[in-house]
Amino acid sequence: MKRDCRFKIFDSHFHIINKSYPLIENQGYLPDNFSAIDYLNRTRDYQVVGGAIVSGSFQGFDQTYLLAALAELGPNFVGVTQLPATVSDAELIRLNRAGVRAIRFNLKRGGSEGIEKLEQFSRRVYEVVGWHTELYVDSKDLPDLHNILVHLPRVSIDHLGLSKAGLPSLLSLVEKGVHVKATGFGRVDFAVKSVLREITAINPDSLMFGTDLPSTRAPRPYSDDDYFTIIDALGEKLARKVFYKNGVKFYRLTQLL
Repeated sequence: MKRDCRFKIFDSHFHIINKSYPLIENQGYLPDNFSAIDYLNRTRDYQVVGGAIVSGSFQGFDQTYLLAALAELGPNFVGVTQLPATVSDAELIRLNRAGVRAIRFNLKRGGSEGIEKLEQFSRRVYEVVGWHTELYVDSKDLPDLHNILVHLPRVSIDHLGLSKAGLPSLLSLVEKGVHVKATGFGRVDFAVKSVLREITAINPDSLMFGTDLPSTRAPRPYSDDDYFTIIDALGEKLARKVFYKNGVKFYRLTQLL
C-alpha cells in the first residue's frame, strides 16, 4: 500500500467465517476460514472504526457465528443476518440486542428466505426492531422488484448491483432513496469510477463503502486499490462520506456520529 489510508472507515460489508460454527455447502462451494482476527489483521493499515458483518449463503440461518463475531469485534460492529420468515418476535428482539441491524435476501446465491416473502418480512422486521433490508441481487432482476423496494422503509443493494445491463434500474431506485454498497469491485462488469459518480450525483448520501473481505467467490478479491478508486472517482470530501458517515447513519450507530 503506497498511498496513505487516512480516512475513517465504516466497513459496511464483510464476512467472518469460522468453521467452528455450521457452514452449508452452496453450489458446491465452502469458504476458507476468515476469523475476526484475520479481518483485523487484513485491515490494520486502515482507520476502521466499525462495520457490518454480513451473513453469506454458506451460513444459512445460523446465528451462532454472528453473535460470537459481534461479541469479539465490539459495539461499533453490527450484524446483517438471514432468517426464515417464521422467526419469532422474541428472537428478533434478542438478535437486535446483540447488535444485528438488518435482514438479508440473497437472490444471487440463495441461503436466505425466498423472494416471495420479501415485502411482508421486510416490513415486519422494520416494525418489530427497526431493521432495514439488504439484497444481494443482480440489478438486471431489479425491474420486477422495483414497486416493492420503493415502498419498503429502508433498503440497500450489494456490490453496485453487479451488472451494467441493470444499471438504469439501480439508478432509478437510488432516486427513490435506496442505498447502494460500494463493494465487490472485482465482481462487476462495468467501469466502477463512472458508476460511483452516477450514484452520488443522484444522492450523495446513498453510497456506502465496504471491503467485501474475504471476497468469497469473487473473480478478483478486494484490493487496496479499490479504496483509492473511490477517492480518485469522487474526490476527498465526498469520499469521506462514502467511507464513513453514510454507513454509520444507515446502520444507526449514533455513538459514531
